[in-house]
Amino acid sequence: MKPTSLLIAAALLASSLTAQASTIEMKVYGMVCGFCAQGIEKSLRNNPATADVVVNLENKLVVVSTHDGKDIADDELRKLITSAGYDVKEIARTQRTMSEVRGQILQAKE
Repeated sequence: MKPTSLLIAAALLASSLTAQASTIEMKVYGMVCGFCAQGIEKSLRNNPATADVVVNLENKLVVVSTHDGKDIADDELRKLITSAGYDVKEIARTQRTMSEVRGQILQAKE
């Protein structure tokens, strides 16, 4: 394969990977009740890049999925959550679907 063909193939592969929806998982401390969870969820849903949100108090977990080709910067997520009075300990992008996240939460409750 010619070098230019390799570059084009690599660029197409990279663009297809970044165009997919992203799942952002965060460990958030300070959430103690359903109102805490609702407030965080509502704030995250106001972001146009957000497709879905799951908040789990027991695991201190906040998960956001974004629309295809969209992202929310870590700094923006951290600012949103800390300004509401919570402490973000970790932010990670994963390949898990929201269905997998919900399934894991349900299994943990059993």
